[in-house]
Amino acid sequence: MNRINKKLKEEKKLLSIYFSAGYPNLDDTETIIKNLEKSGVDMIEIGLPFSDPLADGPTIQKSSTTALKNGMTSDLLFKQLEDIRESVSIPLIIMGYFNPILQYGVEAFCKKCQEVGIDGLIIPDLPVDVYSEQYKSTFEKYGLINIFLITPQTSEKRIRFIDSVSNGFIYMVSSASTTGAKTGFGDDQKLYFERISNMDLNNPQIVGFGIFNNETFAQATQYAKGAIIGSAFIKHLTKDGTENLNDFVSSILSDN
Repeated sequence: MNRINKKLKEEKKLLSIYFSAGYPNLDDTETIIKNLEKSGVDMIEIGLPFSDPLADGPTIQKSSTTALKNGMTSDLLFKQLEDIRESVSIPLIIMGYFNPILQYGVEAFCKKCQEVGIDGLIIPDLPVDVYSEQYKSTFEKYGLINIFLITPQTSEKRIRFIDSVSNGFIYMVSSASTTGAKTGFGDDQKLYFERISNMDLNNPQIVGFGIFNNETFAQATQYAKGAIIGSAFIKHLTKDGTENLNDFVSSILSDN
């Protein structure tokens, strides 16, 4: 069974952390992953930097730009992850845009993911229709779960189609804006969380965008299986570095 599916079966609310590979420094990727697992994180999203990250807010865009300037590439990321499964057991997901994957070769990229122990991919600009028709069999061949995003504006018909071709979790974007912490969730977002929960989908949902502290984590997971934190964690990395990640994770998970 894929590590993502195993994790989703656990009787707890899940915390997933996103960071940009190659940030703050080119060789920090492995250190961050190991220290996040030690700190109690359930899943990790490794951002593959791209020059035009449409769904990302300014904090993640800046970290992605820095990572590219540092020299991060797909090949280098795979090299950094070669031995990661000797010490890390939690699910690892690569989040990136389709252009670099297409340039690398979709099957070759999936094969490398399997070789280094990647469990899934999040590709915001790969339409579910295109995935279903052209790439689903390739992803499944290499044991990869592809994770799709929904927003408050996604139609019920579209959500149910996404649910039908998914076999892990659905990434529930909390708003239609880009990533980055705001001030918390309003009534409209809470109604959206409840509405999706009441659809009784086959795949559990994990909420992303706008989660940055214990309160927003609790709000996001009231109706969902877990939550994803990106921008707030990258700000922590920028300020405090890669070593002491336990304080950040503990502040999110306290009393959860």
